[in-house]
Amino acid sequence: MIEIRHLKTLLALRETGSLVEAAERLFLTQSALSHQLKELESRLDCELFVRKSRPLRFTEAGKRLLQLADDVLAKVSEAERDLQKLLHGEAGRLYMAIECHSCFNWLMPTVDVYRNQWPAIELDFSGGFMFEPLPALAQGEVDLVITSDPQPIKGVEYVALFSYEMQIAIANHHPLQAKRFLQPEDLADQTVITYPVERSRLDIFKYFLDPAGVAPAGVRTSELTLMMVQLVASGRGVCALPNWVLAEYVDKALISVRSAGEHGVWPTLYAAVREEQLAAPFVQDFLKLAKAHCLKNLSGVKQVV
Repeated sequence: MIEIRHLKTLLALRETGSLVEAAERLFLTQSALSHQLKELESRLDCELFVRKSRPLRFTEAGKRLLQLADDVLAKVSEAERDLQKLLHGEAGRLYMAIECHSCFNWLMPTVDVYRNQWPAIELDFSGGFMFEPLPALAQGEVDLVITSDPQPIKGVEYVALFSYEMQIAIANHHPLQAKRFLQPEDLADQTVITYPVERSRLDIFKYFLDPAGVAPAGVRTSELTLMMVQLVASGRGVCALPNWVLAEYVDKALISVRSAGEHGVWPTLYAAVREEQLAAPFVQDFLKLAKAHCLKNLSGVKQVV
């Protein structure tokens, strides 16, 4: 009566809060998702959520099925991992490097869960602002790179994790507060605070300023995200970071944010791996876990369809 696909649908509804976003996550049309839910409610002879509620609210019956989904899907995933380990063995190496320097926020909790599921996999990190991760990946020095700047390198595949909005952080008292969104020329007289990496690898230059032929009045660097935010809050400049990074500082009223352009700039974050390792079960499981964790826990990110 109740199928795995029904449970996955209910979890997607809970995590996204809307039929439209749940349909996107499950790669279904909205009408197909609605039909599936109506079919399930007809089988069970009860409603599972309150129509037209914002945010979406589940009925008591819906909440009970969500409990079932949490239990059953966790066991299904565990069984799938166990089968892969039996078929392919548990040993392997996963050395990671990060080009997205604010990604430690979500990567470390993902790694903690992954260690418990694949205890025999050798995990390590390589990094540093002067380190070039993608060439190191191609040469076999690392096995996985988190990047928003995919480069055409022979033997390297890119798996989309999620898309995010690059937002521009400004001080709460900044004159740009008067604008609903920012245009490149709004930053012509501003100091832009960035990580100490090449401009070509920074979203604000690659997607916003350089295409418009605009240069900021100055550039200041900082290796720490928190320091960047503190500099912005004290009126020392502006910075551009992913929406999910800035969300906690906005919630604390430390800074304000604006979109870059009327429709915003939405880069995609990728996991880069070598072709010969992409199909390895322990790599696939890490990618699956990373996607699920980010879509569930990071504010404002979207699944790449």
